[in-house]
Amino acid sequence: MVSHLKLGWSPEQIALVHGDISHEAIYQQVYRQVYRQGYGHLKPDSEDLRPYLPRRRKRRMAKGYRVPRRVLKGELPSIDDRPRLVGVGHWEDDSIVYTPTSSVRLRTTNELRSGVVFIDKVRERTMAAANLVTIQRFARLPQQYRQTLTRDRGSENLGYEELEKVLGIKCYFAHPYHSWERGANENLNGLIRRYLPKGTNFDTISDAQIKHIEYLLNSRPRKRLGGKTPYQVFYELTGVALQH
Repeated sequence: MVSHLKLGWSPEQIALVHGDISHEAIYQQVYRQVYRQGYGHLKPDSEDLRPYLPRRRKRRMAKGYRVPRRVLKGELPSIDDRPRLVGVGHWEDDSIVYTPTSSVRLRTTNELRSGVVFIDKVRERTMAAANLVTIQRFARLPQQYRQTLTRDRGSENLGYEELEKVLGIKCYFAHPYHSWERGANENLNGLIRRYLPKGTNFDTISDAQIKHIEYLLNSRPRKRLGGKTPYQVFYELTGVALQH
């Protein structure tokens, strides 16, 4: 259990593979190492495993709400007009920033059916830089697996017309302050923060480290995939091997 937690597996994923323990029992075991179920200090001869949990909570608590970000308004293709998502090839993307003024950020992209994720380091706060990494990633995929791309209204996302022209993909934008409309990507960004907590200076993180985090996320068994990994499911559905 401990070794898998430290690899970034969630309690649910551990329970999926090891059927003799439930995810709730794993959570209880983690918080049992701390007095007052997380409210106190670490017990003697115990290891604090809370930093390896999905949200790294010091104690178990209900989910809160995020402070909404300022978004740019305008006449953009709306998620309301997005066709029904069928099959493989429907994606979401976003950026994770170190600080609002930092030029270095991470570009995160996920495929909805398989759960496959891409993570790329972007060194400029421009539409051109964001488009470049997106085009490089998607150009390696057959056209039929580049169907739709849903994103928020951040300034780096507004160069969508170039993506549609070059990649043949159709872009759509979520409503302002409706992050749940891109729920899978929001969850992905939360998972990445387990490896790169808030305050991490992305300037100090190498491309090799980013690729390793991407590999760890894509090679974990997923409950909704029947215990298979995103790499496995994407290959089974497309014949495209993303794992090198």
